[in-house]
Amino acid sequence: MTRKIVIFDTTLRDGEQSPGASLSFDDKIKIAHQLARLNVDVIEAGFPISSPDDFEAVKAIAGEIQGPQIAGLCRAVEADIDSAWNAVKPSEKPRIHTFIGTSNLHIEHKFKSTKAEVLKRAVHGVQFAKERCDNVEFSAEDAMRTDLDYLRDVVEAVIEAGATTVNVPDTVGYTTPWELYETIRFLFDNVPNIGDAVISVHNHDDLGMSVANSLAAVQAGAGQVECTINGMGERAGNASLEEIVMALKTRADLFECETGIVTQEIMKTSKMVSNLTSFVVQRNKAIVGENAFAHEAGIHQHGIIMNRQTYEIMTPEDVGVAESSLTLGRRSGKHGLRKRLSDLGYDVTDEELAEVYERFVEVADKKKQVYDEDLEIIMREATDSMPQVWTLASLQTTSGPQTMPTATVKLVREGQDYQDAACGNGPVDAAYKAIERITGVELTLEDYSVRSVTMGKDALGEATVHVKRNGNEAVGKAASTDIVEASANAYINAVNRLLVLEMRE
Repeated sequence: MTRKIVIFDTTLRDGEQSPGASLSFDDKIKIAHQLARLNVDVIEAGFPISSPDDFEAVKAIAGEIQGPQIAGLCRAVEADIDSAWNAVKPSEKPRIHTFIGTSNLHIEHKFKSTKAEVLKRAVHGVQFAKERCDNVEFSAEDAMRTDLDYLRDVVEAVIEAGATTVNVPDTVGYTTPWELYETIRFLFDNVPNIGDAVISVHNHDDLGMSVANSLAAVQAGAGQVECTINGMGERAGNASLEEIVMALKTRADLFECETGIVTQEIMKTSKMVSNLTSFVVQRNKAIVGENAFAHEAGIHQHGIIMNRQTYEIMTPEDVGVAESSLTLGRRSGKHGLRKRLSDLGYDVTDEELAEVYERFVEVADKKKQVYDEDLEIIMREATDSMPQVWTLASLQTTSGPQTMPTATVKLVREGQDYQDAACGNGPVDAAYKAIERITGVELTLEDYSVRSVTMGKDALGEATVHVKRNGNEAVGKAASTDIVEASANAYINAVNRLLVLEMRE
């Protein structure tokens, strides 16, 4: 008999914890709507007590998103649990997800406590959460380095306390598929009340086995898998939602399981998350990479022409890959633009469309063709709600083998023009120094990267900067056919974000 596997998406919580992947309030709402279209069973929307912004984002998602359960993460601490409950309770299907570390490393070194005391805290956390919400998940953090007999006792106790889902996470990506299989089987064989809860797994990819581990757990009887879009997450990331879902679908003969995922929404979800986080998906990434359905070898091409199944185990259409990514040009109107944006998962108001179209025309005038990837960038920039303290009015640079790189920059703030110039190691460095002179904001540049959004000489180039100032961090992103302009705007974007953050403190 086919089993239904619950897909628990934690892109907005664990995925956002990837260094440099901070999402704005609006970004989180957009992704949550797309996850609902993807038809995930649970959206872990955030860690409400971690910050006021995270609390408000979780609360907004809980009140706005229909379909999936909305979960908030919290430690097994009363204040955390109350915060999580207050954030998720507007949802028609709220879930409190509470956790505590159960390995000897966590008990002895992090908590400086005992197994008996941690077990007591775990049970109290579940009971306290259960008084507020019927749907309570408990996670035994670092479960795969926890003594098996103690893990058994914890699982039995939290189920008795009211947990409806119990998660067995490989928090540090330490385990192997056969070890996790044996652990899940051990729990099913030795926890007498295990049938009263769904057993879940949450695997990290530090050794590159998160998807394999998750599938092994499913084979052992787990009924929920926690995962993220594009495998985003702490350190090396989490198990990839798209890989797990398509493995279960493609090898249904082996797993005898199914999910409720609308797989045709996978590609657009992947692209949206990649665009909003600026985390580029590697070309050879399974399922959603550019090369996932590309064939160059002559033998492969011949086979595909004769019968696609010779070298493809799933069709591009299964995951929402169109035959062509070519979309629009300079003569396209608002109706065509709105239709394509809708196809990509963006529902825009008339007011938003006007802003997007204005930016679209600017890009279309510089390019012969506008691709889906260009539209993703345009959509992000046109709908960014971050207040623009400073904006770039003009930029002129000079550089060359026998020339000192120089940048002249004009910025606008509250209708007033400010202009200055500076020299640097190159045009981008010179532009950054000129911006610092004008704004008076000195930043530590932690990371700077540039990528081509699409192919061709007229491709949009996207610049991303990661900066720090007075203990605060910000990521700035911008795109242009002129990469120096994109770099300057990305830096200004980061300056604006830090200034707004400091105004709020």
